[in-house]
Amino acid sequence: MEGTVLQVLNLLGVGVFAISGALAAGRKKLDLLGVIVIAIVTAIGGGTLRDLLLDRHPIFWFREQENLLVIVVAALLTLLYLRFRRPPERSLVIADALGLAVFAISGTQIAAGAEHSAVIAVIMGVITGVAGGVIRDILTAEIPMILRRGDLYATAATAGAALYLLLVGLGLPRPVPTIVGVLSIVAVRFGSIFWGLRLPAFTFPDHPDRTDTR
Repeated sequence: MEGTVLQVLNLLGVGVFAISGALAAGRKKLDLLGVIVIAIVTAIGGGTLRDLLLDRHPIFWFREQENLLVIVVAALLTLLYLRFRRPPERSLVIADALGLAVFAISGTQIAAGAEHSAVIAVIMGVITGVAGGVIRDILTAEIPMILRRGDLYATAATAGAALYLLLVGLGLPRPVPTIVGVLSIVAVRFGSIFWGLRLPAFTFPDHPDRTDTR
């Protein structure tokens, strides 16, 4: 049961992140190859980095090549949609929020299943969730969402991953911790996107330049 849920999560995550990559590439008016490339690196970037750090071989998309098919199909369907309709203004950040939620929890599950500590599991979950989006934003010349001032991004992934591990530790039946973890990340991200929830930003006080003439 757990393995099936994890496989579904991974496929859902690569599909949603591929959509976000295709949307980002479309906004930059890239050609078909550019769209596919951005969709692929967005969808597999986080999971690839996680597997390398955990020394997990073969890397997930080597072993489960249906992920590549899902990515290409999701990207092409997104392009087809864009030819006929303009996407909603916040479609990219919404798709990214869904991908972040799914991948953060799946990454946490994989690390926890390999019997790593809770701290490592949360870190691997966050890396799985954010790395693909970082690569996408860098390649499309955007400030990565994780670095945007005060945005609840890595914070959302961290909180959701920790909540998932807490619920597993409390013995809740599967897949309740998975569902609650994913929904909690989506809720925090949507709160940041739609209602402007932010972390406090800390800045140094401004001091006028002083020239000592003595």
